[in-house]
Amino acid sequence: MHGEKSSCHKPRGRFTPLAAAHDSGPTVNPSTYRAIFISDVHLGTRGCQAEKLLDFLRTHSCEQLFLVGDIIDLWRLKIRWYWPSAHNTVIQKILRMARNGVKVHYIRGNHDPIFEFFSELTLTDDSIVALGDIAIREEYVYHTAAGLRLWVIHGDQFDAAMRYARWLTHLGDHGYTALLSLNHYLQRLLQWLGVRHQWSLSGYVKYHVKKAVQFINDYESLLAEEALRRNYDGVICGHIHHPEQKRIKNIQYYNDGDWVESCSALVEHHDGQMEIVHWTQSASRDAIRAA
Repeated sequence: MHGEKSSCHKPRGRFTPLAAAHDSGPTVNPSTYRAIFISDVHLGTRGCQAEKLLDFLRTHSCEQLFLVGDIIDLWRLKIRWYWPSAHNTVIQKILRMARNGVKVHYIRGNHDPIFEFFSELTLTDDSIVALGDIAIREEYVYHTAAGLRLWVIHGDQFDAAMRYARWLTHLGDHGYTALLSLNHYLQRLLQWLGVRHQWSLSGYVKYHVKKAVQFINDYESLLAEEALRRNYDGVICGHIHHPEQKRIKNIQYYNDGDWVESCSALVEHHDGQMEIVHWTQSASRDAIRAA
């Protein structure tokens, strides 16, 4: 799934993640994994594709669920309150998974500076916070079934703009939000015209502007170099909304993508194989039909 303390405007809706929001989706036989990694959901924004994420979580089960940052977009909620029922249902679904025995890890992102809100709940050390059955961390070292040590981190720490020009990051966030809004109306037009292909305007701009492509390459290289320096076998991150799985400098690099444009997750099979899963409307229908 870009901290300062949040002082949200008085909400028009109500943020009640512990309230009685019901997951009333279809009952299916889910695909099972050893672990699922998702990030950059951006609950609280109009760009969040919460319904698709719910479909994915209903049809995929796991032993461990990693929320790799920017799950709730506190940046946007400070500016304008937006919290539809589907966003509440996502929170309920994750809490229910934790209660039912799934080990849930929440890695903080830059849009959800969780430690600033729950610092008094710190447990054994300064890097872990408990929120019910969910452990909130800055980072985590994950051991795969194949014996690999993977560094799990959101990744904003390796975004040069985040570190040295936060005003530029906020400006870029506003521009990205505008692109997503325009993309929403474009998708509706394509549907009205009968075009089934899911094309993203914001994704097209990001992947075809030379400086954006260079930014992605630099970001991936910096994370790989740091993972190598720390003697890890690989890194799992998010932040840039670009799902990827590749080898960089003897480091296995994974980016689990986002649930704004890509609707993707990284999964580990029980044999240790890692795979990026892209979840589309057609994939959702096929999974329900197969059940």
